[in-house]
Amino acid sequence: MCKLKSKWISAIGVLVIGVSISAGGGTAIATEKHKEIVNVSHRGASGYAPEHTIASYEMGEKMHGDYIEIDLQMTKDGKLIAMHDERVDRTTNGTGLVKDNTLDQIKQLDAGSWYNEKFPQYANSEYVGLKVPTLEEVFQRFGKNKHYYIETKSPEVYPGMEKELLRLVNEYHINKDTLLVQSFSALSLKTMNNLDPSIKLVQLLSYKTNAVVTDVEIAAIKEYAMGVGPNHTYLNEEYVQKVVNSGLEIHPYTVNDKETMNKLINWGVTGMFTNFPDLLHEVKKGK
Repeated sequence: MCKLKSKWISAIGVLVIGVSISAGGGTAIATEKHKEIVNVSHRGASGYAPEHTIASYEMGEKMHGDYIEIDLQMTKDGKLIAMHDERVDRTTNGTGLVKDNTLDQIKQLDAGSWYNEKFPQYANSEYVGLKVPTLEEVFQRFGKNKHYYIETKSPEVYPGMEKELLRLVNEYHINKDTLLVQSFSALSLKTMNNLDPSIKLVQLLSYKTNAVVTDVEIAAIKEYAMGVGPNHTYLNEEYVQKVVNSGLEIHPYTVNDKETMNKLINWGVTGMFTNFPDLLHEVKKGK
């Protein structure tokens, strides 16, 4: 009787252990899925620091962002700078179009104090403020092996932008395996592809209503790009699954709360842009 009871208890123990392993395996699979998500620091950690400044990029790196996202504009004298808008008005103390200013003029602008009083900097008691960085300065600061996610903004305004971008990538020996170039302009991406087919490209998309993508559109994008970057607002699981099953990656923008992050991961996205890379890092860690 005791032997039978002992065997029965052992059997129950094995069963419980087996269920625990099975449950743990399921959790591990989910965790691995979360870990694989690409965490793109949108304009740096722009939820915490002035966007497209070295301070913002450094903060994104500390908060475990996988990629530094850099929007490009071009100055009057042909220099690529990190700035989202065609005008300097919103993110500096200046006014006017980037294309109408030389780099020297851009460098006179304060790119930090508009955000809040935490970011103005002082040197020898003289106010200097955060400056607008050039792409070259970003490469110099973070090095050739950092993961860069670079957008050609308004390329129709800046003839030769793609060629200058590639020149700097080659000059600074940027690792092309960890470089992504994105744009809303298919023409700009195709230009990059013609200049250097090894550059990985992402087609940005913007939807005003429920997102729908056709097989024809996917096939056309796959001719030059390895992924798409749609705004997350109007996405649905069917859309995400269709894109992923086609072999394209999908990195929605700009996702700033954990609930939406988890929802998109469960739908199957392969990465996302966020102003708060620390939040996405926590989601990836299962927190």
